[in-house]
This record gives sequence, C-alpha cells and structure tokens, in this order.
Amino acid sequence: MDTSINAFGGASQTPKKKVLFIITQSEIGGAQQFILQFIRHTKKDAYDISVAVGADGDGSFSQALLELGVPVFVLSALKRNISPIYDILAVDQIKKLIQKLKPDTLLLGSSKAGFIGSLAAQWSQLRPKVIYRIGGWTFNDPWPAWKKALWRTLEKISASWKDIIIVNNNYDLIKAKEIGIKPRQDIVLIHNGLDPYKLDLLERDEARSQLGLPHSKKIIGTIANFYPTKGLEYLIESATKINREDVVWCVIGDGTERHALNKLIEENGLTEKVLLVGRKEQASRYLNAFDVFLLPSVKEGFPWVILEAMGAKLPIIATNVGAIPEIIENGVNGYIIDPRNSNQISEHVTMFLDNESRANEMGIQAHQRVLFTFNIEVTILKIEKLL
Repeated sequence: MDTSINAFGGASQTPKKKVLFIITQSEIGGAQQFILQFIRHTKKDAYDISVAVGADGDGSFSQALLELGVPVFVLSALKRNISPIYDILAVDQIKKLIQKLKPDTLLLGSSKAGFIGSLAAQWSQLRPKVIYRIGGWTFNDPWPAWKKALWRTLEKISASWKDIIIVNNNYDLIKAKEIGIKPRQDIVLIHNGLDPYKLDLLERDEARSQLGLPHSKKIIGTIANFYPTKGLEYLIESATKINREDVVWCVIGDGTERHALNKLIEENGLTEKVLLVGRKEQASRYLNAFDVFLLPSVKEGFPWVILEAMGAKLPIIATNVGAIPEIIENGVNGYIIDPRNSNQISEHVTMFLDNESRANEMGIQAHQRVLFTFNIEVTILKIEKLL
C-alpha cells in the first residue's frame, strides 16, 4: 500500500480506491476477460474491487472471480435482453449496491450494464465516477434495423450520464464520434493487452486428448460463444469446400446458436468433420491443439482470443471487423479476409495447409507482435490513470 507523510512526520497509508464493476452476464466473454485481466494484473494494495453480475450465463465468470477472492454480487433483475419491468428493478438494485459499497468508481462492462448502471448512478445520492468500457458497439451486431437504431439512441442518451467511455479499437472510436456519443469528459482508445508467457498452454497431444480430437489430422479451430455475431455458420460452410480427409474443424464454446449450428452440420453431412466440443474452463489452454486459428466473426470489438492465438504462435485467419486490422498486419502475422465469405476462408486455410513453413513463420511473427505491441501492463496502467 502507498504511504505518505502526515502532519506529524509519520507515515500514513493511502486508502484503497473502491472500484465496482458491473457486467450483464456471468459467462466468460470479452468483457469478462477484461475484468479478470484487470484484477490479475493491477496493484492489489491500491484497489478494493467488487463485481456485480446479472443472473444470466453459466456462472463461470462468478466462479473465476470467487477463486480470485473478489466479492461477487448477483443482480437478479439485470438481464441481457431489454425488459422494462426487470430493467427498472435492476436500476434499483444497483442504486442500493452503490449506497452499500460507496465505490469511488463504477466501471460498466457491457452495453446493457452501461445503460442501466449509468442511469442508477445518475439517480444515486452517492454518485461515483462512471467509466463505461465497451468492447464493441451493440448497434453493430447483425440485428434488425429497428434494434440497431434503438441501441444507437440508448447509447447517445446514456453517454451524458458517463464521465469516460473506453473503446478498445479505432473503428468504434470513429463510429462513436460520427454518431455523436459524447460522455461528460472524453472517449479514450485503450487496446487490450496480454502476457503471452502466462497463457499456461497444454501440450499439443494433451490438448487434443482432452478435446477428443484426432492426433494425426490437421485441426482448424476457434474459440467462441455461440452467438450470431461470431459467424460460425461460415466456418461450417467452409468445411464443405475443403475435400480433404486429413482436416477436422473444431469449435470450443457453447451458446444460444448450438441447435442451429448442429442442424447445419448434420444437413451438410459434417458430423465427423466439424466438432463442437463444448465450453471449456480457461479455453485458451487448448490452443496448441490447433494447426490454424480461424476467427469468422461478422462483428467484434477487440477479441482477446486473437491475442491468445498470437501468443500461442498460431497462424491466424480473421475477418476484417472491429480491431482486427489494428492487430493483424495482413500477410505478415496473419491473413485478414472479408466477413461472411466462406470462399476466402477455405482459400486461406488451404494456403496454410499446403505451406507449413509459411504457417510457422506467420505464427512466430504473430507472437512477436503481441509481445511488443499489445502489452497487458501498458493496458492496465492506462486504465488505472482514469480511475
């Protein structure tokens, strides 16, 4: 803990800064990864951290927090989807939690939490500094036009209730300024960061055994929640275009689109070729099971999984969305392709499969880029300056 000299010449302790994170779902996604990274890397004697989570999700995020010794408060009324009655109740729950914990900073980590949490702070007698970190504007999701327009309006209205908005990619920064999203103070760009030497990767054979993957075949893999934004149907479509017996496609994850994805796999006769192996704790540990990493998303902010794949020295194919062009230099440390384009996916997968030395070189270049450009310590220091 920091110390200072008091009026009598003795040392006095600087009180910890109280930070309350609010996140909508208790499952490991990008926003949850950010919170876990912050807790693991920030100064333990400088901050008193608590986290409030909605009741939705598989509980994996809450469990990870408890293992780190972080107090977790469940907001039973905070739901992912808009629901006026529950949303009013969630505002009240957050107001009461602010009153109880008296945080110096309220750090909001998802679109729904951003609106509900900032409204609760606005109406609270004890108004903390409100920081909203968005990992990708929800109005860029593949939703109907009315829903996109609704979220653009909600973001513009609620921006004035926030002191600072943090975005993690330049595309979202530009989009916010175009739309007129203006917080009280500023919008700040802070890229995600990673320490690749702390990935705790399993050895290749062990990772494949635990995932139930064949040891003798080439594995094209990804890690994703099964949401429409992840574009997993284009991975499946690509598998129909590569007629090679030595290739298997693997997806680590789960979610609302599982039934639709399973149906698509069955309809295309790919049950032995495309494997949905389910959600895994610390999914990044299994990256060594893959020969090529594919991110087929139609919308992203700054995906942690890309940094993890780079840290694992994997050759990468990723769509041109969100921060991907800021992370990957096309043709140097990975390939950038158009979203919703299974032809480009299959072309670049084949390119890597046919040129192993090229794939290895790109994996090494990817590792170097994350090591020197996307450093977690730099990320944390930039965020700490805003608290």
